[in-house]
Amino acid sequence: MTASVPAEKLALLGASGGTHIGGSFVRSAAKLGIESIWFDADKASAGSRLLRSLCWHLVDRRPPHLSQFSSELAKCCGQTKPEILIATGMAPLTEFALRALRQMGIVCVNYSTDDPWNPAMRSRWHLRALPLYDIVFSTRRSNLKDFQRLGCPEVHYLPFGYDETLFVPTVQSSHTPVHDILFVGGADADRAAFLTEFTRRGLPIAVAGGYWERYSAFRAYALGIKSPELICALTAAAKVNLCLVRRANRDGHVMRSFEIAAAGGCMLAQDTDEHREIFGREDEAVVYFRDAKEAAQRARELLCDSSERWRLAVNLHRRIVGSAHTYAHRLSTMLRVASGCVRAR
Repeated sequence: MTASVPAEKLALLGASGGTHIGGSFVRSAAKLGIESIWFDADKASAGSRLLRSLCWHLVDRRPPHLSQFSSELAKCCGQTKPEILIATGMAPLTEFALRALRQMGIVCVNYSTDDPWNPAMRSRWHLRALPLYDIVFSTRRSNLKDFQRLGCPEVHYLPFGYDETLFVPTVQSSHTPVHDILFVGGADADRAAFLTEFTRRGLPIAVAGGYWERYSAFRAYALGIKSPELICALTAAAKVNLCLVRRANRDGHVMRSFEIAAAGGCMLAQDTDEHREIFGREDEAVVYFRDAKEAAQRARELLCDSSERWRLAVNLHRRIVGSAHTYAHRLSTMLRVASGCVRAR
């Protein structure tokens, strides 16, 4: 796999810890032979927890140091002169900074990993900035027309992928807990409502991720936030991995859609058009469900059939790992499209 952008000509903006895609892009750039310039989005939100909370809830979800961070990034890019900048998610870049970057001839790309119109994420400053990007890649088809109506000049669907450094099948250790059913993800309200109904049907489930301790019904099952390495091991060891999308985010798939597959887990997946496009027909590589009642029924069937779980996990891993779904592939796609803008300029 090769990229068409010279080394030192790529700038990346995002978060790098855990499974954040920004860090995956840095590693992917190195695999593609590109020496990237890294900008840490967390610096825009530096400060006390109280300050961050106040800005989030009272100041349009604006990072406390948004303007300063954006200005410093633009100044640095003026000195280092990357040809392309790729920013992930709700990147801390202002309209002013994006105009300055484009005036320098830098092609600006946003990889939109959360729905900007999600009520829990929506911010006016970010929506104003989005049309200033040359290209927006969205991980969901459901909002492509919204980006176009907003005035974004070029919009593409590009699904999530997986980081082959973090998610690889591992030899099961005797120290890794084996959970009957595992769910990994934050405690969004719609997820909590779904899992509440799911657990009422008597099925045991372990939940990893933030904020589950807020719900008394899940405190006994909450594993907390775990490292990518441990999440990978837990995924491979679990008998069934539940894959839920977020309704408020208009997801058709999520990061876990690819991570479960790459880790070698057996997946029980929410039935969406995007999941069927990625995984194929029912029982080919995953088992689908439409609601909590059906999810519980299909989970019981899988828990009683170890050979079927193994067959599905093998087929799923082969389908995803055998195709172009790493973040190096995603980065290469973005660079190929963005290179067209570079040549045009």
